[in-house]
Formats: sequence, C-alpha cells, structure tokens
Amino acid sequence: MPNKIPTNIKLNFSKKVFQDAISTNINAALNEDLGGIDKTTQLISKNGLGFAIIKANQGAILCGSPWVNSCFKKLNNKIKINWLASEGQLIKKGQTICEIQGKYTDILAGERVALNFLQTLSATATETNTMVRLIKKYNAQLFDTRKTIPGLRIAQKYAVRIGGAENQRLGLYDQILIKENHIKSFVNLSDLLNKVKLNDEFDKIQIEVEDLSELKKVLSYGIKNILLDNFTVPKIKEAIKINKNRAILEASGNIDKNNIADFAKTGVDRISVGLITKNIHSIDFSMNIDRK
Repeated sequence: MPNKIPTNIKLNFSKKVFQDAISTNINAALNEDLGGIDKTTQLISKNGLGFAIIKANQGAILCGSPWVNSCFKKLNNKIKINWLASEGQLIKKGQTICEIQGKYTDILAGERVALNFLQTLSATATETNTMVRLIKKYNAQLFDTRKTIPGLRIAQKYAVRIGGAENQRLGLYDQILIKENHIKSFVNLSDLLNKVKLNDEFDKIQIEVEDLSELKKVLSYGIKNILLDNFTVPKIKEAIKINKNRAILEASGNIDKNNIADFAKTGVDRISVGLITKNIHSIDFSMNIDRK
C-alpha cells in the first residue's frame, strides 16, 4: 500500500511535506533502533520467510499506516503488507489490522519502530476523536497546538486530522500568533497593534488576550482572529457579547474532556487543546510472527 492520505482528509501541508516527514521520521527511528545492525536477527537465517500480523489490543482510531509501510519498505522493498483496516477506522480490541509477508529478519528488525509509530499516532487520533465527539452538536471547531512530540510535528498534525479536528499553524514560520510574551517585549499593547496594522498579513494575524479589556482594545484595531487565553466559561460568554461577530474567537487553556462541552456551548468559534498531542496514552498493538 502506498503512503496515501485518505481522500476525505484535507491537510494544511503539501504531499511532499507529508512524504518528507515520514521519510525523516523512519530514517531517524531505524537508525536509533538498529544502529546499522540488528545483533539478534544475525542469529537467524537471512533466507527464512516470515508471516506476521499486527493486532490491536484495545479499541482505537487507527492511524499511522503510512509510517508502518515506510518502515518495512525501507528495510526491504519486497515486503508485502495487506491492510485489513483503513486509516481513520474505529478498530476493536483483538482485531487484526494488517498482515505482513517477507524475510523473517526484516520483519523482526522493523517490528518495534513500526509499532511505536502506530501506537503514538493512533493515540493522538483517538484522543482527538474523543474530544471531537464531545462537541459535535455545537458549532465550535477543535484545533491542535504546537505542543507536539519533538520531531513528530507533521506526524501528529496528520493524526489530529485523522481524528477529525483541525490544525493550527504548523510552526512559527507559517502564521503570526502574538502571545503574552510577545506583547511584553513591546513598550505597550498599543505600540504592538500599531505595528501589526502595517503587516501585509494583517487579516490572518491572531492575537492572544488575557482579559476583557485587552479584548476590547484588540477589537478596536480591527483584529480578525483573537485567542482567549485561560478565559472561564462566563468570561467567554461576555467576550462573545463584546465581540458582536467582528472577529473569530478561540478559547484555549485548561480545557479537557470534562469541560470542553461547556466551552463549546458558549458559541465560541474555535477551541484549541494541547492535550490531544502532548497528554496521550499509547494504544496497545502487538505483532505475532510465524515461519513460512
């Protein structure tokens, strides 16, 4: 199976960026694990053929098949992988998700790397999907943040999309988001806003505000995208009244599965949550292999 993006998933980055990220991830992971040699499989016949299955040991949203494919193809392009479950599918405990055929040594060498990506990305997609389902009857959209595992930014952004949420900016390079510490680096908020007004990307710039007075000031400058940082539900309701649909309002900070529906009920446009990429619990997958 090629490293295809599911047809219903629209990413904020190009196919080349996606493919390059997979290649970089797999090269780094294989180098980390193998270091050029797998001493254990040196004891096994290089010509022996293996047949393996990967099984889910708990329910989850499946995510990471492009990384699994790339891992085994990197080790031996002749390895065959037959996927029995689709990327983004809800899988059940005990379900076999794919079959792998090829040299015994190559399958064993790639086992841990492949499972590591599968368990991490499926965890991200599953956590994301849980949050999405909690607010599905409201108009608010769920977004991720830059709080990703180092080196896995594109991978986790992809997993968030598989889970049904939206991507915030990829990094510092593709969108301006002015946060509290940026504001503190200026003499005052007015000086910063005057500079922002001159920026060619003015309509796309997002500014973080800490209270309602800052919100009013930012709105007076015509900012179209505002992040409400650590606002309580009552304060968000007040912010919405003040805003009068002039800007996109995004709630962020101290939002989890227990209270996300309360934030969505306010009518806020967006909710960004860091825990869907940083507070994940790996999904349990295992590989079982037989000689052929």
